[in-house]
Amino acid sequence: MAGTIEVLVPGGQANPGPPLGPELGPTPVDVQAVVNEINERTEAFDGTEVPVTVEYEDDGSFSIDVGVPPTAALIKDELGFETGSGVPQEDFVADMSVEQLEKVAEQKLPDLLSYDVKGAAKEVAGTCTSLGVTIEGEDPRDFKEKIDDGEYDDVFASEATA
Repeated sequence: MAGTIEVLVPGGQANPGPPLGPELGPTPVDVQAVVNEINERTEAFDGTEVPVTVEYEDDGSFSIDVGVPPTAALIKDELGFETGSGVPQEDFVADMSVEQLEKVAEQKLPDLLSYDVKGAAKEVAGTCTSLGVTIEGEDPRDFKEKIDDGEYDDVFASEATA
């Protein structure tokens, strides 16, 4: 009877109701223990839909794998807008601070090919370009050049932990 359940849950806000409860109900696992662990591990994504995989065994043991939401979803959630620009190089829908860029880069880092937050920030800036989001009032492509030139090395100093 061991199995796997894949669900999307709002970060830090999973509960024993749907979609988790009905899926986990017939299994031997403690539903509340699963919910608590999911909430603990998805807390950083507060409210953003997060992909979660729960693998369980017949003895009631379980393991949880938490995915990372798409970069665009993290940016939209952080800045509070629904859709990107239809003409991203001309019409800008939002402006991101360097602190917000760092936050999204740190959230996304485990899912990226970058070795550090600086590289992850450049990848997030690339997504900002396609969404029509400026960074510190500048075109994200220009901001990436400043990152390359070392202007923000003090901000993006943390190393990858994964």
